[in-house]
Amino acid sequence: MIGHPSQQNKVVLVVDDDDALRASLEFILGIEGYAVRTYAHGRALLDDEALPAEGCLIIDQRLPDMEGLKLIDCLRKRHVRLPAILITSNPTSTLRLRAQLAEVAIVEKPFVTGTLFQRITQMLQ
Repeated sequence: MIGHPSQQNKVVLVVDDDDALRASLEFILGIEGYAVRTYAHGRALLDDEALPAEGCLIIDQRLPDMEGLKLIDCLRKRHVRLPAILITSNPTSTLRLRAQLAEVAIVEKPFVTGTLFQRITQMLQ
């Protein structure tokens, strides 16, 4: 069996406009035993009427249609309370503060896969 049995059925929603990164995360997280759903932009996630009640979000800060924190705010206003990881490169101190206030973890790009997995594991426990 591929992945870890304890992670089976745990959903990770990935929102990133970079096709290669999205495919890589889907592949790697799938090997680790997660159910993965991917979206190329924020609107696609907001239009998904079947979001899981449990799982976590991995959202790129720099999406073409809206910034990642804005997307998370939109989800929170819809009562979607999934824990979130914001992925970005060179986050400013202002972005870090905004993420902290929104209770959103930041993982910097390029990221070490282990760091991302640690965050996901913490959020899905």
